[in-house]
Amino acid sequence: MELAFLNPLYERPGPWASVYVDTSRHTENTPHERQLTARAMARELADQGADEATCDAVRRAIEELRHSSEPHGRALFARDGEVVLDPPLARPPQGDWAQWAPLPRVAPLLELAGEDPVCVVAYVDRKGADFELRSALGRDDAGGVTGRQWPIHRTSTVDWSERHFQLRVENTWEHNAAEIADALAVCQEETGADLLILVGDDREQRAVHERLPQRLHDLVVEAPHGTGSRLLDEDVERARAEHVRDRAAAELERFLAARTPDDEGRAGAVEGVPALVEAAREHRIDELLIRPDGPDAHREVWIGEDPDQLAVRRTELKVLGEQQSWAARADDALIRSAVATGAPALSVSAAPDARDDAPVGGLGALLRWK
Repeated sequence: MELAFLNPLYERPGPWASVYVDTSRHTENTPHERQLTARAMARELADQGADEATCDAVRRAIEELRHSSEPHGRALFARDGEVVLDPPLARPPQGDWAQWAPLPRVAPLLELAGEDPVCVVAYVDRKGADFELRSALGRDDAGGVTGRQWPIHRTSTVDWSERHFQLRVENTWEHNAAEIADALAVCQEETGADLLILVGDDREQRAVHERLPQRLHDLVVEAPHGTGSRLLDEDVERARAEHVRDRAAAELERFLAARTPDDEGRAGAVEGVPALVEAAREHRIDELLIRPDGPDAHREVWIGEDPDQLAVRRTELKVLGEQQSWAARADDALIRSAVATGAPALSVSAAPDARDDAPVGGLGALLRWK
C-alpha cells in the first residue's frame, strides 16, 4: 500500500480521533441507524478525552453518511474540530469503533483499504472491445475500441478467391487485436489498473494478450467465459483476491530470503520492535510488513513530534534530545516513519502460506542501504 495519501495526518501534531464506520448494511432504517452511530462515536471519543469541537466534527461527518450507498465503510481522522482525512474502505470493519490517541490509528487501513486491486475488464470480440473499470467500490464504464468491421467471417469454400478473402479476414482479426491491445494499454496507464481481465473466446483473448506490451503480461487474467458473456461480481472478486494473495506471498518470500546476511554481513530485512525502531530512525525502511494479529503490532513505543523520533524506552528519546514524548502503538508509529520516507506498507496476513512466526512478533521490514 502506497502511503503518501496519509501525509496530511502527520503535518500537524496529535492527539487524533480515529473512527471506522461500517456502511455495508442498507435497509430502510439505515439513516436512523447512522445517526445513532454518529452520536455513539462522538460520545466514545468524548469519554476518551477528545475535545468537543472534534467530537462534533466526527458526529456531523458520520451523519452525512446516513443516505450513503457506500458498499463497505469509511475511516475518519479528525483533530481540532476538523475531519482531515476520510478514505473509503474496500472491506467493512468489524463493527463501528473510535479511538483518541497521540497518533492516528491508521494500521487497520492496510487490511481494510490497502490491497484493493483495480481491474479493467475487456470484453473482446473480433470487431473490438468494451472496457469496464472494476474495484471494491463498484464498476464504471472505461470506454472501448472499435476495429475494422469488414471482413470478419470466414467462408467454407476452398477456391482461390475465397482463400484470398479468408486471408483478408485473418488480417482484419489481427489488426483489430492489435488495436484492442493498444487501447487496453492506454486504459491501464490512465487508470493505474492492477489487473487486466480478458473476456471472449480463447483465440480472441490470446491474440490480444500476445499483442500487449511485455510489461503488462503479468497483469493479465484470461476469464473462462465465452464471447458476449458479462463477468460476474464474484468472478472479479476471485481474480482480485488471488492477486492480493499472490502479492502478499511474493513479498513475504522476499522478506524471508532477505533475512539472511550477505557477504558483508548485512541483512536485507529486520524484524522485531527494537530493530525496526533503529531502522526507522536511520531512514532505512524500504517496505514495512505487518501481520495485524502479531503481538508486537500493539506493543507500546515512545514517540516525539517528528516521525524519526521514536524509541523502545522513553529515556532513549531524552538521550536523543527530545523533551516531549508520548506512548503510541508500534504499528502506527512505524507507519508514520514509513510515510515520512516514502516507504510502502503491506499486510502479509493474506499470504496463503503466512506463518505465525514471520515476521517475528508481526512486524518486519525490507531495508534500503545508502
